[in-house]
Amino acid sequence: MLKSDAMKILVATHNKGKLREFAHLLDNLAIDWLTLDDAGIAIDIPETGATFEDNARLKASGYAAMSGMVTLADDSGLEVDALNGDPGVYSARYGLPEAKTSEDRYNLLLRNLEAVPDHKRTARFRCVIALAVPDADMIVASGACEGVIIHQPRGANGFGYDPVFFMPEQGKTMAELDPALKNQISHRAVAVRAIRPMLEDIVRSKG
Repeated sequence: MLKSDAMKILVATHNKGKLREFAHLLDNLAIDWLTLDDAGIAIDIPETGATFEDNARLKASGYAAMSGMVTLADDSGLEVDALNGDPGVYSARYGLPEAKTSEDRYNLLLRNLEAVPDHKRTARFRCVIALAVPDADMIVASGACEGVIIHQPRGANGFGYDPVFFMPEQGKTMAELDPALKNQISHRAVAVRAIRPMLEDIVRSKG
């Protein structure tokens, strides 16, 4: 239900699940969160940037210009050190057109790492969030979650590369974590916590 006294913020996604995740991570703020569909925007801005920050900025500024609303956009993915940071910004498109599913993509990743010893399989999930406020400077925050790529997938939770991303501090893959814990320690959660104080200031200033 919309809050009559809340500020409306556009999230650069058609995905209701992602919208709910941001709303959960940024609870207790007087914000009505809207998807692109809610705002009547059918145009998809191509992610042509060379970095996660480039893509987050492209989407935030582009959709803010279309809507006239404060707009939040993110870009995230997996960086594997032994692959020079790949798949990186291509995480969701890794191995296309042959790799059509998440399982295809992480199996391709495992094949590309077959000859890499365990101590060199370090990796991280990275997320960059950009917040575009009309007539103001762009606000950017980032978060990362460190781990290693294991040899076989484990766990049924999560999505994407979660089953092969092992977190030594937890003793589990990202896909084996309880969802509530994942929402506290994930790369997106870290980035959201970093940007929350700025969002609070915006909400107060618009109130």
